[in-house]
Amino acid sequence: RQAQAVCIPSIYLHMTAATMQVSQQDFEKAQEQVKLLKKDPGNETKLKLYALFKQATEGPCNSPKPGMLDFVKKAKWDAWNSLGNLSQDNARQKYTELVSSLVSAESADLKTDASPEETSHGDYETILVTTKSSITKIMFNRPEKKNAINHKMYREIMKALEEAGKDDSTIAVITGNGDYYSSGNDLNNFVNIQPGETEKMAKDGAVLLKEFVGHFIDFPKPLIAVVNGPAVGICVTLLGLCDIVYASDRATFHSPFSELGQSPEGCSSYLFPKIMGLAKANEILLFNKKLTAAEACAWGLVTEVFPDSTFQKEVWARLEAYASLPKNSLAVSKQLLRSMEKEKLHAVNSKECEVLQERWLSDECMNAIVSFFQKKAKL
Repeated sequence: RQAQAVCIPSIYLHMTAATMQVSQQDFEKAQEQVKLLKKDPGNETKLKLYALFKQATEGPCNSPKPGMLDFVKKAKWDAWNSLGNLSQDNARQKYTELVSSLVSAESADLKTDASPEETSHGDYETILVTTKSSITKIMFNRPEKKNAINHKMYREIMKALEEAGKDDSTIAVITGNGDYYSSGNDLNNFVNIQPGETEKMAKDGAVLLKEFVGHFIDFPKPLIAVVNGPAVGICVTLLGLCDIVYASDRATFHSPFSELGQSPEGCSSYLFPKIMGLAKANEILLFNKKLTAAEACAWGLVTEVFPDSTFQKEVWARLEAYASLPKNSLAVSKQLLRSMEKEKLHAVNSKECEVLQERWLSDECMNAIVSFFQKKAKL
């Protein structure tokens, strides 16, 4: 994923007062969005867009006034001239805001015009699985536990991926319910282990994790992560196996493996250096660096970041457009892209799980987890 081409480093600007100026990147993105509008916004709006664009790129009107009988050029000149001495920065801001309002209005109209019913799937306890508009959505559904993944949730996600891979949907989406995307592995998986069962726990856990990650490696359709809030551990490392990652600007990305005496998983030991370079991957996987959404985008882990206030509306409008593309073409292309490295990814997954099994049996790991719970109890 060439994230640098599409991420928005100016996401903070969306949260400031309206008078703050948008970046050149936002302005250029707005120009592209205008071309994608399906409905004619009307002559008045088109003149306003023209005038704001000229003011933003050239400054106040500087061309001679057209003749009275040249109606089209005269209308454009009048619209541009009416902006007076409006600064280029303010014109760029107004142009971007106008385009954003047009895109939002069109998305709302599309949802009103065609709102197929959302159908629920399966008898799940820890996740919600629904299909709508050719999109199967798998939602982590333990919001009271920050969507931490326990053993049952691991198995239910695998079942949901198996079904989504075979159903009539075009794409699959993974997201979280509530404030968190997921706080990662539920550390309660490591407590209440009976004496003499530690080795069995480690072995069973490694088998489960290997199978779980394998489902992501082998998933046959485009798989998109919609990261609605903080993500931790396994839910961060798995992002490298997703085809696109969209994030809210309030999302964070943290994989505190060494802090917990553990080691990387989700094929991150191989994919993260490929995605962001070895030095940056080391900061995350060795030294527990927590990334903001903007950093994760700049480093290539996230495809694009959206302001939280419009995150769901913007992302789902885009996903519905993706889901309208030819289903088999997308699946074949996805499999071609993945086939070159599938064998390598399975080998990496096996090695990571083997190392993790050893780590789980180490005193260092158990002491780190005990220390974590002690710190948590003091908060």
